[in-house]
Amino acid sequence: MFSLHMNKILVTGGCGYIGAHTIVDLIENGFEVISADNNSRSNENILEAVEKICGRKVKNYKVDLCIYDDTVAIFQENPDIVGIIHFAAYKSVGESVQKPLLYFENNLNSLINILKCADEFTVPNFVFSSSCTVYGNPDQIPVTEETPMKAAESAYGATKQMGEQIVTDAVNANKNNAILLRYFNPVGAHPSALMGEIPLGKPANLVPAITQTAIGKLPMMQVWGSDYPTRDGSCVRDYIHVCDIAHAHTLALHYLLQNKNKTNCDIFNLGTGDGLTVLEIIHEFEKVSGVKLNYEMGPRRPGDVVAIYANNDKARNLLGWELKYNLEEMMASAWKWELKLNADEKIFSSSNADLN
Repeated sequence: MFSLHMNKILVTGGCGYIGAHTIVDLIENGFEVISADNNSRSNENILEAVEKICGRKVKNYKVDLCIYDDTVAIFQENPDIVGIIHFAAYKSVGESVQKPLLYFENNLNSLINILKCADEFTVPNFVFSSSCTVYGNPDQIPVTEETPMKAAESAYGATKQMGEQIVTDAVNANKNNAILLRYFNPVGAHPSALMGEIPLGKPANLVPAITQTAIGKLPMMQVWGSDYPTRDGSCVRDYIHVCDIAHAHTLALHYLLQNKNKTNCDIFNLGTGDGLTVLEIIHEFEKVSGVKLNYEMGPRRPGDVVAIYANNDKARNLLGWELKYNLEEMMASAWKWELKLNADEKIFSSSNADLN
């Protein structure tokens, strides 16, 4: 527990998967938190789970951050904000390939408005939710923070590359401090099973697709690509528990607030350092859950890189970041969350039936 005397942090996209888990971690480490989320791709009810876990109610401003005047109003009402964690963005790689302008408009305009407010209201600390997609298809893995960026494979990845440049230029001009956190593949759910990932529509991410297939919500799942130059033909990724990702944001803010940063814009990879194939993740889930998964091998999906995983030495050495959850725990927590969602849906359906 850090002694930070209730420093107020604005978390944009606070009702999202990583945002909500980060809010929990921030509160558990002494921060006061407010959220900004228009709930276009999230559910405000997740903050009820935050309250159950932490015993504290978090206010959400239901604001479209692409509208500057509405964004400014948050800061006018909260002049004591000392840090911003900016998650708010569209994040589906596949959708971004199909609708690039939607991604450029939403992800970049919202970021620019938040940075303008940070400058106007002299908010000194900014943490940007970036992604390993900024590396494109790297020549060598694992990637370090110095690995050269290649061309992004999707519009989503391009918005993260551009976003990093926008943040870097803004803080250099305004003399603020920023940290860019490049995460790999967040999975799993809070150990309480009170919150986890809730995909809108058919899951675009691997683990929700696995759990929804296992529970019977999906009849079958596709593995996108069987002919990649990897050990079993499927993509290689670095899967990391969402709570480990969340805690890194708390550590990043602490790092800035304690003036430990040597530069006003620093970069950290957030991954386990271990690359696993899609098929290896499926087999681990089957082992943990005892459920045989119905899947088929499909074609490659546009926007997917072949293989990527992290060198996380910098985050461990400078932020003091330590991984708490292993792969078995990632899969077990995701399955526990899916089982709870399914039980809740049955209770809800039964209650509605009683009313008819």
